[in-house]
Amino acid sequence: MITSETWRSTTAAMLALGMAVIIGTPLIVAPPAEAQRQRISQFDRDRIPSGTVIPVSYEKDKIIVTRDETAPLTLTVSRDIRTYQGRILIPAGSQIVGELQPVRRGDRIGTQFVARELFVGRRQRYRIDANSGVITRTERVQRGARGGSIVQGAALGAAAAAALAGITGDNAIATEEVLGGAGIGALAGVLLGRRSVDVIVVRPEADLALRLRSDIVLR
Repeated sequence: MITSETWRSTTAAMLALGMAVIIGTPLIVAPPAEAQRQRISQFDRDRIPSGTVIPVSYEKDKIIVTRDETAPLTLTVSRDIRTYQGRILIPAGSQIVGELQPVRRGDRIGTQFVARELFVGRRQRYRIDANSGVITRTERVQRGARGGSIVQGAALGAAAAAALAGITGDNAIATEEVLGGAGIGALAGVLLGRRSVDVIVVRPEADLALRLRSDIVLR
């Protein structure tokens, strides 16, 4: 038999338990919410969003390629990329590896740098999806032109080196910095009888600033 005193004791205990549950609930829920905020904050600090522009430089004043040439190229980040709080995400001096690729715009053909990898220091390597604008600036080189003046201060794509050597007759062009790939010998036959060649002249600091096409997560 349940006495009135037992009933009152049981009711009081249940009420006390209910109050404890109500009061204690925020103490249970709050830590996951705080942890979530911390995770989001950390995630933001390690992420460079799509659309960010990365300024770059190159050791030569200009790069010369033919309009249909693909040439490997390594650029240097010229300025620290920082968070709003000032934390450095990509330090100046980091290397970006990619290639110049031909791009057709209507009836014009230009070249565009497409980035593949980002090297931060000696051990950190990240995949990167970024490119420059399209450069369509061309220069026509006539047969008999002085090759030395054209390539001074330039890095040459292999095809451009072959083309310029063939048109100008200056074989010393092949001893300039060549960006790789085959083509110096392969173009010899193609250039026979030609009186001019059109090449694209890239000014790295003005033309090759890179815009990210997707986020980079630096982890």
